[in-house]
Amino acid sequence: MDPGFMAERAVDPGTRAVRWVVADTGTLELQVEATAFIASLRSRGLSPNTERAYAGRVALYLNHCTERRLDWRAPSFLSLSGFQRWLVTEPLPPRGRRRPDGPVLRSRNTANAVMTAVAGLLRFCVANGWADPNVAALLAQPKYLVHLPAGYDAGEHNQFRTVDAAAFRFRLTDPGYEDLTPDQIAHMVGLAPRARDRFLIALLACTGVRIGEALGLRRQDMHLLASSRALGCSTEGPHIHVHRRTDNPNRALAKTRKPRTIPVTADLVALYTAYRHERDAVAAAADGDMVFVNLLRPPLGRAMSYPNTKEMFDRLARTARHACRPHMLRHSAATTWLRDGVDRDVVQYLLGHVSPLSMERYRHVDDTETRAAVERLQALRENR
Repeated sequence: MDPGFMAERAVDPGTRAVRWVVADTGTLELQVEATAFIASLRSRGLSPNTERAYAGRVALYLNHCTERRLDWRAPSFLSLSGFQRWLVTEPLPPRGRRRPDGPVLRSRNTANAVMTAVAGLLRFCVANGWADPNVAALLAQPKYLVHLPAGYDAGEHNQFRTVDAAAFRFRLTDPGYEDLTPDQIAHMVGLAPRARDRFLIALLACTGVRIGEALGLRRQDMHLLASSRALGCSTEGPHIHVHRRTDNPNRALAKTRKPRTIPVTADLVALYTAYRHERDAVAAAADGDMVFVNLLRPPLGRAMSYPNTKEMFDRLARTARHACRPHMLRHSAATTWLRDGVDRDVVQYLLGHVSPLSMERYRHVDDTETRAAVERLQALRENR
């Protein structure tokens, strides 16, 4: 076997907690520096999903250096630049049964994510004396902020307008964010063959929760009565509770660090009731604690996983003949709230964002709004 490294999932035998490490592909020995870096992410409270992504990206960099006999601890500007270019020019190996017609390349956005992980590894190693100290200077370059982000304080004398920016990062055009119209969402609900899937689609569209938060819901989080005081909850009206848990059997994770309460509509309560009837008919699924569980495929009653959910949305997309992804429903909820005049602080809470800067991605202008603005101006001119 050729020398190399891989991201590997590890389970703590005592706590059963999932950890991610970088290991040698031949001996399975840990790559000490990379594994310590991944552990540092964990100590900062980042999720296991983030650990997994960073472990894979770091292993990719280590393998690239190994194959070219480069010292990953002391890369030159040219070697880092070459790795960045390699990321978007080297075809990906085929995956699954389907073979694409041509080579599949990484996007520039994916390459930027890899370079971010590599820069984090190198800075971590420099701080611990494991890498050439001169490397740190290669990873950043000064950038003057001509346009300040919302809420950013440039200082009394604009002393904070110059910031350190990533040196190895492709410049991207704004790809825009896709959302779904109410008619498209209703069509998706109508196309879903099972009550469980109809409830999941409606839940994402109604509450704006992330798919990981939805798949991590427990039945005790569903407070769908007019009053939940009997359950020890003072929140009035039907609602759900979103918690950050790291012990979900399907590895679903709520990205938000703070629990939050999200009101739901009577229509969503009706869909959940229909799902409960469907679920109760499957003996193995009737008493499980997780909200979303397998109803047709074994093991019955097990919590739905990310791959199963993606497969379900892919089938819906083919039937509906338009893109249909869970995050599009989250984006649709946020955009609808903002267009309807809901206060940005309220929307930020509902979405579980810590920073108000994260809200910028959700508010965009559509054709209806631009048409209305032009027609309003024309009407004013005619009235004058």
